[in-house]
Amino acid sequence: MDVRELHGQTGQVSISHGAIVIGAGSAGLAAAHALIEAGVPTVVLEKESRLAEPWHRRHEGLHLNTHRDLSALPGAGYPAGTPAFPHRTAVIRHLNDFSQAHNLPVEFGVIVEEVVFKGDHWIVQTNAGPRLARHVVVATGRDRQPFIPEWKGIKDFTGRIVHSADFGGARNYAGKKVLVVGAGNSGFDVLNHLAEIETRNIWLSARNGPSILPKRIGKIAVHRLSPFMARLPLRVADVAMAATQRIVFGDLTKFGLPKAPSGGASRLTADYTAIATDDGAVSAIKAGKIVVVPAVREFTRDGVILGNGKLIAPDIVIAATGYRAGLERMVGKLGVLDGKGVPLFNGGETDLKLPGLWFTGMRPSIRGCFANAGIQAKAIARQIVRRGR
Repeated sequence: MDVRELHGQTGQVSISHGAIVIGAGSAGLAAAHALIEAGVPTVVLEKESRLAEPWHRRHEGLHLNTHRDLSALPGAGYPAGTPAFPHRTAVIRHLNDFSQAHNLPVEFGVIVEEVVFKGDHWIVQTNAGPRLARHVVVATGRDRQPFIPEWKGIKDFTGRIVHSADFGGARNYAGKKVLVVGAGNSGFDVLNHLAEIETRNIWLSARNGPSILPKRIGKIAVHRLSPFMARLPLRVADVAMAATQRIVFGDLTKFGLPKAPSGGASRLTADYTAIATDDGAVSAIKAGKIVVVPAVREFTRDGVILGNGKLIAPDIVIAATGYRAGLERMVGKLGVLDGKGVPLFNGGETDLKLPGLWFTGMRPSIRGCFANAGIQAKAIARQIVRRGR
């Protein structure tokens, strides 16, 4: 249903008492579903021309690191025979099936330029004109914009530099010298795939040690334990993760990986660093197929100088250096972003000075993005209904 109404022939846009959801990813679809179920008129604005566009663009070997039973949208599930860790194509189908099953009102090709507060309502400025509503839910995702640091000399480098989001197929790196920069979740996802092919060299440049867990311990999918872990105090969860990492992998500092600066759960909360998942990379590190090296200092025409002064000459550099939410233009003037551009509040939280503005899916969660999307969607809908819409 449309939350925009016109008064007569004046072209004046009226204020809807419903909600505008910005973004039709898992968080946006979950939010729209929860709001409509609660009786709140809702429309979803999506800049792409189809659902799940980021999943279409990700590399062909990508699987979720979260278990299928904890990676479904509210009330939905994956078809029988779906692997425990669904392939990206299964995720694409899941998002489309969920939207169609609930007849969610998604408008495609609508780019939101800015969200403006007007005291008792919000103006959402778009490429298709303004939309006015009492509530705006920003669900554009925390990985909206791939980020590559401006390393010294990077423009002089004659090799290839790609972000991990554009990894492509692992076979494209066969016979190449590859440097992966970043030992986080994206970095280990790339390394898990590279470990399966024959390359000339694989280096891992690690500035900080990872909080890393195995995908499975025996036949048990580790992520199945995430609801329990999420209920633990941060310090207890940190200890549990560190103990699991040490028991399963041993002392990884022996192979060059630095110590993690803090516990996995604490980093998830404090600096939004997701927990890495191993599916073969650690064995490759121990076997010497992947060589851990210091942080990148600068680039030259023919190579990369590391923090210890050593020069290596990769053909390809894969920057597993994270993402940015990219919300500065949309909401930057509202004072709701922290120093990293992440919203200061999320889910059912809000700023009393800016009533009606909500964010969802902007921070990583031990539970995973799909499970968290459902939790935050219900919290937002509950708060909107409580406030009388």
